[in-house]
Amino acid sequence: MALDLSNTLVVGISATALFDLGEADKLFREQLKVDAETAVVEYRQYMLARENELLLDGTGMPLVKALLELNQFQGDQKSESPLVEVVVMSRNSPETGVRVFNTIRALDLKISRHAFTGGESVADYIEAFDVDLFLTTNIDDAQKVMDAGKCAVALLKEPPKEVEQLPSDQVRIAFDGDAVLFDESSELLYKSKGLDEFQQSEDMQQHVPMLKGPYASFLQKLAKLQSRLPFGVEMSPVRLAIVTARSAPAEMRVINTLRHWGVYVNEVFFLGGLNKAAILKAFKPHIFFDDQDLHIDNASKVVPAGKVPYKTDSPLNKVK
Repeated sequence: MALDLSNTLVVGISATALFDLGEADKLFREQLKVDAETAVVEYRQYMLARENELLLDGTGMPLVKALLELNQFQGDQKSESPLVEVVVMSRNSPETGVRVFNTIRALDLKISRHAFTGGESVADYIEAFDVDLFLTTNIDDAQKVMDAGKCAVALLKEPPKEVEQLPSDQVRIAFDGDAVLFDESSELLYKSKGLDEFQQSEDMQQHVPMLKGPYASFLQKLAKLQSRLPFGVEMSPVRLAIVTARSAPAEMRVINTLRHWGVYVNEVFFLGGLNKAAILKAFKPHIFFDDQDLHIDNASKVVPAGKVPYKTDSPLNKVK
Protein backbone atom coordinates (compact mmCIF):
# COMPACT_ATOMS: atom_id res chain seq x y z
CA MET A 1 0.00 0.00 0.00
CA ALA A 2 1.48 3.34 -1.09
CA LEU A 3 2.22 5.91 1.60
CA ASP A 4 -0.27 8.80 1.52
CA LEU A 5 1.65 12.08 1.72
CA SER A 6 -1.29 14.38 1.06
CA ASN A 7 -1.07 15.71 4.63
CA THR A 8 2.74 15.73 4.71
CA LEU A 9 4.87 18.73 3.82
CA VAL A 10 7.38 17.35 1.29
CA VAL A 11 10.53 19.33 0.48
CA GLY A 12 12.73 18.27 -2.41
CA ILE A 13 16.24 19.68 -2.29
CA SER A 14 19.25 19.26 -4.53
CA ALA A 15 22.54 18.11 -3.01
CA THR A 16 24.08 21.46 -3.99
CA ALA A 17 21.37 23.32 -2.08
CA LEU A 18 21.65 21.13 1.03
CA PHE A 19 25.47 21.04 1.08
CA ASP A 20 28.32 23.23 -0.07
CA LEU A 21 29.50 21.53 -3.26
CA GLY A 22 30.87 24.72 -4.75
CA GLU A 23 34.44 23.46 -5.19
CA ALA A 24 33.35 20.28 -6.96
CA ASP A 25 30.88 22.18 -9.12
CA LYS A 26 33.56 24.72 -10.10
CA LEU A 27 35.90 21.89 -11.14
CA PHE A 28 33.15 20.32 -13.26
CA ARG A 29 32.25 23.57 -15.00
CA GLU A 30 35.86 24.45 -15.77
CA GLN A 31 36.47 21.02 -17.29
CA LEU A 32 33.20 21.25 -19.17
CA LYS A 33 34.59 24.18 -21.16
CA VAL A 34 37.29 21.82 -22.44
CA ASP A 35 35.46 18.53 -22.92
CA ALA A 36 32.23 17.09 -21.53
CA GLU A 37 33.55 13.54 -21.14
CA THR A 38 36.67 14.76 -19.35
CA ALA A 39 34.51 16.87 -17.03
CA VAL A 40 32.46 13.85 -15.98
CA VAL A 41 35.57 11.72 -15.37
CA GLU A 42 37.36 14.46 -13.39
CA TYR A 43 34.28 15.14 -11.28
CA ARG A 44 33.82 11.45 -10.55
CA GLN A 45 37.45 11.05 -9.48
CA TYR A 46 37.23 14.18 -7.33
CA MET A 47 34.11 12.96 -5.48
CA LEU A 48 35.37 9.39 -5.04
CA ALA A 49 38.67 10.60 -3.57
CA ARG A 50 36.78 12.69 -1.00
CA GLU A 51 33.76 10.52 -0.26
CA ASN A 52 34.74 10.20 3.41
CA GLU A 53 35.19 13.97 3.84
CA LEU A 54 32.05 15.54 5.28
CA LEU A 55 30.45 18.35 3.33
CA LEU A 56 29.75 21.77 4.80
CA ASP A 57 26.21 23.11 5.07
CA GLY A 58 24.56 24.67 2.05
CA THR A 59 21.94 27.43 1.96
CA GLY A 60 19.04 25.04 2.45
CA MET A 61 20.42 23.22 5.49
CA PRO A 62 18.96 25.53 8.20
CA LEU A 63 15.46 25.08 6.79
CA VAL A 64 15.82 21.31 6.41
CA LYS A 65 17.08 20.83 9.97
CA ALA A 66 14.33 23.01 11.41
CA LEU A 67 11.58 21.27 9.43
CA LEU A 68 12.76 17.78 10.32
CA GLU A 69 12.71 18.74 14.01
CA LEU A 70 8.94 19.16 13.72
CA ASN A 71 8.50 15.40 13.37
CA GLN A 72 9.22 15.10 17.09
CA PHE A 73 5.69 16.42 17.69
CA GLN A 74 4.13 13.48 15.90
CA GLY A 75 4.57 11.43 19.06
CA ASP A 76 3.35 7.85 18.89
CA GLN A 77 1.07 8.40 15.91
CA LYS A 78 3.24 6.19 13.70
CA SER A 79 0.26 5.06 11.65
CA GLU A 80 -0.11 8.57 10.28
CA SER A 81 2.05 10.05 7.55
CA PRO A 82 5.02 12.10 8.81
CA LEU A 83 4.58 15.81 9.39
CA VAL A 84 7.58 16.61 7.19
CA GLU A 85 9.44 14.62 4.55
CA VAL A 86 12.69 15.69 2.85
CA VAL A 87 13.89 14.18 -0.42
CA VAL A 88 17.41 14.77 -1.74
CA MET A 89 17.21 15.10 -5.53
CA SER A 90 20.58 15.21 -7.24
CA ARG A 91 22.14 15.05 -10.69
CA ASN A 92 24.98 13.07 -9.12
CA SER A 93 25.24 9.40 -9.93
CA PRO A 94 24.71 7.00 -7.00
CA GLU A 95 28.49 6.47 -6.95
CA THR A 96 29.50 10.13 -6.83
CA GLY A 97 26.66 10.68 -4.35
CA VAL A 98 28.29 8.51 -1.66
CA ARG A 99 29.82 11.64 -0.11
CA VAL A 100 26.32 13.09 0.20
CA PHE A 101 24.99 9.88 1.78
CA ASN A 102 27.89 9.77 4.24
CA THR A 103 27.33 13.37 5.34
CA ILE A 104 23.59 12.83 5.81
CA ARG A 105 24.36 9.83 8.04
CA ALA A 106 27.04 11.67 10.00
CA LEU A 107 24.68 14.56 10.70
CA ASP A 108 21.92 12.11 11.63
CA LEU A 109 19.48 13.82 9.29
CA LYS A 110 16.26 11.82 9.12
CA ILE A 111 16.21 11.68 5.32
CA SER A 112 15.35 8.32 3.79
CA ARG A 113 14.30 9.18 0.23
CA HIS A 114 16.66 10.14 -2.57
CA ALA A 115 16.74 10.55 -6.34
CA PHE A 116 20.19 10.42 -7.92
CA THR A 117 19.83 10.76 -11.70
CA GLY A 118 23.38 10.51 -13.09
CA GLY A 119 23.42 13.83 -14.91
CA GLU A 120 19.77 13.94 -15.98
CA SER A 121 17.34 16.62 -14.82
CA VAL A 122 15.57 15.84 -11.55
CA ALA A 123 12.59 17.98 -12.53
CA ASP A 124 10.73 15.04 -14.07
CA TYR A 125 10.54 13.31 -10.66
CA ILE A 126 8.96 16.16 -8.69
CA GLU A 127 5.42 14.86 -9.02
CA ALA A 128 6.43 11.24 -8.36
CA PHE A 129 7.81 12.25 -4.94
CA ASP A 130 4.79 14.48 -4.11
CA VAL A 131 7.09 17.49 -3.65
CA ASP A 132 5.52 20.73 -2.36
CA LEU A 133 8.70 22.83 -2.45
CA PHE A 134 11.82 22.26 -4.55
CA LEU A 135 15.08 24.01 -3.65
CA THR A 136 17.95 23.90 -6.11
CA THR A 137 21.01 25.75 -7.41
CA ASN A 138 20.47 24.57 -10.99
CA ILE A 139 18.74 27.23 -13.06
CA ASP A 140 17.59 24.78 -15.74
CA ASP A 141 15.90 22.49 -13.21
CA ALA A 142 14.32 25.48 -11.45
CA GLN A 143 12.91 26.85 -14.69
CA LYS A 144 11.57 23.48 -15.78
CA VAL A 145 9.75 22.98 -12.49
CA MET A 146 8.35 26.52 -12.56
CA ASP A 147 7.08 26.15 -16.13
CA ALA A 148 5.42 22.83 -15.27
CA GLY A 149 3.67 24.42 -12.28
CA LYS A 150 3.93 21.24 -10.21
CA CYS A 151 5.15 22.88 -7.00
CA ALA A 152 6.84 25.93 -5.51
CA VAL A 153 10.48 26.24 -6.58
CA ALA A 154 13.40 28.50 -5.68
CA LEU A 155 16.91 29.01 -6.97
CA LEU A 156 18.99 29.31 -3.83
CA LYS A 157 21.62 31.99 -3.45
CA GLU A 158 24.94 31.33 -1.73
CA PRO A 159 24.77 31.16 2.08
CA PRO A 160 25.26 34.50 3.84
CA LYS A 161 28.85 35.08 4.90
CA GLU A 162 27.80 36.00 8.41
CA VAL A 163 24.41 35.20 9.90
CA GLU A 164 23.10 35.46 13.43
CA GLN A 165 22.04 32.27 15.17
CA LEU A 166 18.69 31.17 13.79
CA PRO A 167 15.93 29.97 16.15
CA SER A 168 16.36 26.27 16.99
CA ASP A 169 12.86 25.76 18.41
CA GLN A 170 10.93 27.25 15.47
CA VAL A 171 10.67 27.16 11.71
CA ARG A 172 10.66 30.71 10.35
CA ILE A 173 9.81 31.30 6.70
CA ALA A 174 9.42 34.69 5.02
CA PHE A 175 7.77 35.41 1.69
CA ASP A 176 7.46 38.29 -0.70
CA GLY A 177 3.87 38.88 -1.82
CA ASP A 178 3.27 39.72 -5.47
CA ALA A 179 4.43 37.11 -8.02
CA VAL A 180 5.30 34.79 -5.11
CA LEU A 181 2.29 34.14 -2.86
CA PHE A 182 -0.04 36.12 -5.09
CA ASP A 183 -0.32 36.12 -8.87
CA GLU A 184 1.78 38.51 -10.93
CA SER A 185 -1.00 40.82 -12.20
CA SER A 186 -0.54 43.48 -9.50
CA GLU A 187 3.23 43.56 -9.91
CA LEU A 188 2.82 43.80 -13.67
CA LEU A 189 0.48 46.76 -13.19
CA TYR A 190 2.98 48.48 -10.91
CA LYS A 191 5.89 47.95 -13.31
CA SER A 192 3.97 49.01 -16.39
CA LYS A 193 1.76 51.82 -15.03
CA GLY A 194 3.58 53.10 -11.96
CA LEU A 195 2.99 53.37 -8.21
CA ASP A 196 0.00 55.73 -8.21
CA GLU A 197 -2.11 53.61 -10.54
CA PHE A 198 -1.06 50.45 -8.68
CA GLN A 199 -2.13 51.83 -5.31
CA GLN A 200 -5.40 53.19 -6.67
CA SER A 201 -6.23 49.83 -8.26
CA GLU A 202 -5.35 47.82 -5.14
CA ASP A 203 -7.37 50.13 -2.89
CA MET A 204 -10.43 49.85 -5.14
CA GLN A 205 -10.07 46.05 -5.18
CA GLN A 206 -9.22 45.60 -1.51
CA HIS A 207 -12.13 43.17 -1.04
CA VAL A 208 -11.35 41.23 -4.22
CA PRO A 209 -9.03 38.30 -3.36
CA MET A 210 -5.90 38.06 -5.47
CA LEU A 211 -5.33 34.98 -7.57
CA LYS A 212 -2.90 32.37 -6.30
CA GLY A 213 0.77 32.76 -7.13
CA PRO A 214 3.42 30.01 -7.39
CA TYR A 215 3.79 29.76 -3.58
CA ALA A 216 0.12 29.84 -2.60
CA SER A 217 -0.25 26.05 -2.47
CA PHE A 218 2.95 25.77 -0.43
CA LEU A 219 1.61 28.37 2.04
CA GLN A 220 -1.63 26.39 2.34
CA LYS A 221 0.36 23.19 2.91
CA LEU A 222 2.20 24.97 5.73
CA ALA A 223 -1.18 25.92 7.19
CA LYS A 224 -2.18 22.25 7.05
CA LEU A 225 1.07 21.39 8.83
CA GLN A 226 0.26 23.93 11.54
CA SER A 227 -3.13 22.27 12.05
CA ARG A 228 -1.47 18.90 12.68
CA LEU A 229 0.82 20.28 15.38
CA PRO A 230 -0.31 20.22 19.04
CA PHE A 231 -0.38 24.03 19.24
CA GLY A 232 -2.72 26.83 18.28
CA VAL A 233 -1.55 28.88 15.29
CA GLU A 234 -0.54 31.76 17.56
CA MET A 235 1.86 29.50 19.51
CA SER A 236 2.92 27.25 16.63
CA PRO A 237 6.65 26.62 16.11
CA VAL A 238 5.96 27.26 12.42
CA ARG A 239 6.14 31.04 12.13
CA LEU A 240 5.32 32.72 8.83
CA ALA A 241 5.92 36.28 7.63
CA ILE A 242 5.20 38.33 4.53
CA VAL A 243 7.78 40.99 3.73
CA THR A 244 6.48 43.15 0.91
CA ALA A 245 7.29 46.47 -0.71
CA ARG A 246 3.58 47.31 -0.61
CA SER A 247 2.31 50.08 1.66
CA ALA A 248 -1.03 51.71 2.42
CA PRO A 249 -3.44 51.97 0.65
CA ALA A 250 -2.44 48.64 -0.98
CA GLU A 251 -2.23 46.72 2.28
CA MET A 252 -5.83 45.63 2.89
CA ARG A 253 -6.03 43.48 -0.21
CA VAL A 254 -3.23 41.32 1.20
CA ILE A 255 -5.03 40.82 4.52
CA ASN A 256 -8.36 40.09 2.86
CA THR A 257 -6.79 37.62 0.43
CA LEU A 258 -5.20 35.65 3.26
CA ARG A 259 -8.55 35.57 5.08
CA HIS A 260 -10.23 34.31 1.91
CA TRP A 261 -7.65 31.52 1.66
CA GLY A 262 -8.11 30.63 5.34
CA VAL A 263 -4.39 31.06 6.05
CA TYR A 264 -2.91 32.48 9.25
CA VAL A 265 0.32 34.49 8.88
CA ASN A 266 2.09 35.57 12.06
CA GLU A 267 3.72 38.74 10.79
CA VAL A 268 3.30 41.08 7.83
CA PHE A 269 5.64 43.93 6.98
CA PHE A 270 4.47 46.61 4.53
CA LEU A 271 7.73 48.40 3.79
CA GLY A 272 6.83 50.97 1.15
CA GLY A 273 10.28 50.89 -0.42
CA LEU A 274 12.42 50.32 2.68
CA ASN A 275 15.26 47.80 2.54
CA LYS A 276 13.90 44.29 3.16
CA ALA A 277 17.27 43.05 4.42
CA ALA A 278 17.02 45.02 7.68
CA ILE A 279 13.59 43.55 8.49
CA LEU A 280 14.72 40.05 7.56
CA LYS A 281 17.81 40.32 9.73
CA ALA A 282 15.52 41.08 12.66
CA PHE A 283 12.97 38.34 11.81
CA LYS A 284 15.71 35.69 11.34
CA PRO A 285 13.98 33.38 8.85
CA HIS A 286 15.42 29.99 7.96
CA ILE A 287 14.70 31.06 4.39
CA PHE A 288 13.23 34.00 2.46
CA PHE A 289 11.59 33.81 -0.97
CA ASP A 290 11.41 36.74 -3.41
CA ASP A 291 11.13 37.16 -7.17
CA GLN A 292 13.23 40.29 -7.67
CA ASP A 293 17.01 40.30 -7.96
CA LEU A 294 17.44 43.56 -6.04
CA HIS A 295 15.61 42.30 -2.98
CA ILE A 296 16.97 38.77 -3.06
CA ASP A 297 20.60 39.86 -3.53
CA ASN A 298 20.41 42.19 -0.53
CA ALA A 299 18.53 39.66 1.60
CA SER A 300 20.94 36.81 0.83
CA LYS A 301 23.74 38.74 2.51
CA VAL A 302 22.03 38.37 5.91
CA VAL A 303 19.67 35.34 5.69
CA PRO A 304 19.32 32.17 3.59
CA ALA A 305 17.38 33.20 0.49
CA GLY A 306 15.96 31.79 -2.73
CA LYS A 307 14.84 33.49 -5.92
CA VAL A 308 11.44 32.56 -7.29
CA PRO A 309 11.76 32.47 -11.11
CA TYR A 310 9.03 33.65 -13.45
CA LYS A 311 7.52 31.27 -15.94
CA THR A 312 9.27 31.45 -19.30
CA ASP A 313 6.22 33.06 -20.94
CA SER A 314 5.59 35.54 -18.11
CA PRO A 315 5.29 39.18 -19.28
CA LEU A 316 7.34 40.15 -16.23
CA ASN A 317 10.40 38.85 -18.08
CA LYS A 318 9.95 41.75 -20.52
CA VAL A 319 9.18 44.53 -18.04
CA LYS A 320 11.88 46.17 -15.93
